[in-house]
Amino acid sequence: MTQPIDSPDFGQAEANLEKLFTEVTTQQGFLSGGTQLSLGAANIKELMETKISLGNPRDRLVKLKEETLKLDNSDIYDFYYTTITVALIPKPATRFWRLTLELDFGPKGEGEPIIQKIFPTQQWRSVMTFGVGMDIGLDANLDWTAAVDSSQLPFVSQSLQGELKAKVESKTDFNGFLAIPSFKYELGNPQITATGENNSFCYWRIEDQQIQKIGTAKFAIVFKVPKGVDSITLTGKAWAEVDMNWLTADIKDVVGALSDSLKGILRQGNQGANQLSKGIAEEWQLQLPRLEVIGEPMQLCKQPITNQGAELIAALRGKATRNLTTDDIMQLTRADP
Repeated sequence: MTQPIDSPDFGQAEANLEKLFTEVTTQQGFLSGGTQLSLGAANIKELMETKISLGNPRDRLVKLKEETLKLDNSDIYDFYYTTITVALIPKPATRFWRLTLELDFGPKGEGEPIIQKIFPTQQWRSVMTFGVGMDIGLDANLDWTAAVDSSQLPFVSQSLQGELKAKVESKTDFNGFLAIPSFKYELGNPQITATGENNSFCYWRIEDQQIQKIGTAKFAIVFKVPKGVDSITLTGKAWAEVDMNWLTADIKDVVGALSDSLKGILRQGNQGANQLSKGIAEEWQLQLPRLEVIGEPMQLCKQPITNQGAELIAALRGKATRNLTTDDIMQLTRADP
């Protein structure tokens, strides 16, 4: 079972940053007659001004069509897909070394959501260095695939090895559920730790010396719930850890004069960076959608117009609408079992 990781106390981390800024400013003093911060204090201030936010998982929460899945137990579970985004907005000079996202699905026990697939994983780390836009999709076995413009396919194929190479194709040949459109990053040498499949808790850790360039990071999850479950909870935490070499480069002359608690943090290097991290936590109550999708997320699986369309039009005519509930309309727009 995937165990929760030791996430930082975001309130304490902010307090540590404020204390560090105050002590460095006091020790290094102000320049230019007391109006300009020293470079070390200015770096801390810019770190404090870094913004991080979580996207709303409702934005791309969809139900996968049962008939298209080649999976065991699809007759007793409903399968869903969602994307969580993490937007990291640092000041231009600020440097980070690690970004972490953890997700915890509930409720626990009966009706507990179970994570089936997550993306990205270490297998896909090379695609985060290309700077080539690609569409990430799911096939009927819930395996991740990628599609690129045909003009880029030779370059991408030459850069990939083994099993991953076979998972990339031209957009013109793409035939799956479009999970993440325009997936594009230009990182250096990312290392990805991702775990949580077959559990209700998962997390990603992406380490890269250029992680501040990631912008809005996209994370995809496929999960299942027992049929009949119509709502779940989701708690998300995300944080970015500062590159301690960058942070301490211009305050080395005053580190010895800082308080013992701050000296203890700084002397740990990057292992102590989570105590100065920028983070956010959110919790959502998610109503699970009833409509099923396949292919493009906006393409609903409907009955042929000659059948379903006639029923819907007839039901909406005249006095029939007075007895037509929202559930009736939702039922009419569902695919035939």
